[in-house]
Amino acid sequence: MSGIDVGEELGARAAQARALALLRIRSRALAVAILPAAVAVVLFAADAQGHLAGPAWDAVRWTLLGVAVVVLLVTVLVAVSVARARPAMSPTVPVPEEGAPDLYRLVRDLADRLDVPAPSAIALTPDCDSWLEDRTHRALRKGPGASAEAADTAPVLVIGSPFLWWMRVAELRAVLAPVVAGTGPSAHPDIAAARRFVRGLDAAIADAAAPGRGPVRGAPLAFAGWVARLLLRACRGHAAEMERCVAAAASMRAQTVDYGLRIAAQEQVGLAYAGWDRLLTRVALPAWRMGRWPSRLDAGVVSALTELSRRDRLADGFALRLGERPACDLLEEPGVADEAASLLAARLFHGGPAESGPGWAPVDWQQYPDEVVDRKWRSEAARLHRVLDTLGVPRASAADPAVPTLARVMEHLSGAGGPGGPGEALAAGLGAAVAREEAEAPGHGGGQGQGGQVQGAAGSGPADDPLDLWGPGPLPLFPLQPPRTGTELLADHVAAMVCCAAVDTAGAAPGLDWLDGPALLVGGERRADLAAPVLSLVEDGDPDPLLSWLAEVGVRSDKPVRLV
Repeated sequence: MSGIDVGEELGARAAQARALALLRIRSRALAVAILPAAVAVVLFAADAQGHLAGPAWDAVRWTLLGVAVVVLLVTVLVAVSVARARPAMSPTVPVPEEGAPDLYRLVRDLADRLDVPAPSAIALTPDCDSWLEDRTHRALRKGPGASAEAADTAPVLVIGSPFLWWMRVAELRAVLAPVVAGTGPSAHPDIAAARRFVRGLDAAIADAAAPGRGPVRGAPLAFAGWVARLLLRACRGHAAEMERCVAAAASMRAQTVDYGLRIAAQEQVGLAYAGWDRLLTRVALPAWRMGRWPSRLDAGVVSALTELSRRDRLADGFALRLGERPACDLLEEPGVADEAASLLAARLFHGGPAESGPGWAPVDWQQYPDEVVDRKWRSEAARLHRVLDTLGVPRASAADPAVPTLARVMEHLSGAGGPGGPGEALAAGLGAAVAREEAEAPGHGGGQGQGGQVQGAAGSGPADDPLDLWGPGPLPLFPLQPPRTGTELLADHVAAMVCCAAVDTAGAAPGLDWLDGPALLVGGERRADLAAPVLSLVEDGDPDPLLSWLAEVGVRSDKPVRLV
């Protein structure tokens, strides 16, 4: 037996030992629950045989019988609550086999090479991660939103959608090898039973904490949640160690498949994560805030990472892989899958609706500069002037006081800028305006511009909506950014006003930078040097750096700017 086989065997045995420890905790809890009933049975049996007679023993017997009945009823209550509680499931995009036969074939071949059961189904997640998810809990086999593949015993393979677009087929197989290898330990009856027990306890705690329960129903659920919390606290250490041992055993088994390629593929995992994070925070988030959701986020990852490899010497050479077959070719309709994953990403990270509608429309990358960047700048410039009107700041143009100009903004901030001056009052006014507009927005991203959360509409969409598995709750589940400070908010609006003036008076154009998001193009080249002059004006009330920048670009601050 090789060292790899020995290591895998030791890891599997350690995982089974931890699973048995978890099952012993369940057995002990059950034993404690039936102990009063068992003692009562013994006492009544003794009485029937003429032992332990007398009024005192009769009182003990009947008292213990009452206690036993109460304890058994409570045990049944807790057991039913744990059994009926619906475990949380990851929001995913299901991939049916007819939509990706090549991908299913790759995964099954990988399972055969690893000598483990194949996953029951495949799903995509809009994140840079992959895992196995057990959907065999009885609560997931019925009711709206239940997964069709939940009746299968094997877990579902969840694949990060950015991997499919950035990685090549061989790289994806190497990355998935240790994940698929985890189906072996998952098939062990003790490990499967221990996992179901822990998930049931966790679901019961979440069910007890759900709002909107009346006192009649809430009190029993709260007690069941308290008992489940005690049991889960006792299980926590064993459960964590069991999962660690399962992962170690799966990793050892996967070393026999594409091990050398897996080391190189892990570099692509880190690169994909970096590009995905930049794409979400710099490119997707501005669009989401405008009520538009980019419909090809995964394809955008390729463009972002290709641009990164062009700029960064450390990433040099990664783009050469793009000549090989991409893993997204394993899907029959990659564009449809990308669109579904992109919409799910908008829900998870911003709290958008489950489907397109008024004020929540998809946008292609070709339309992004005009539909997102230009609209963003002009909307923020219009908001800036509305707040200035509220503060009573006079218009800067003597010829036509009604037209908005950049000069008005600069004169106001340079007159008494800095902390405590009109700059702070303007920032506060902008923050209030943004919060008010987002609160009034129809069902998407409310409060997210300032880092807040909104109450999601999970459950209001179609029955096969992947987020219905989570039930009603706050969205976004994973907000991307913390709240913006007043200074940051003001700087964003002033920069937007400058960009509008550059477009209207100097022939500039809105553009898209794959790594930094909205960009100002002057003469076809991106100008990335606007932030420092704007901050000098906003923070110090010093207009000179910005005036120099405007003169260099040819922007007329006294000319009117078109707003929305």
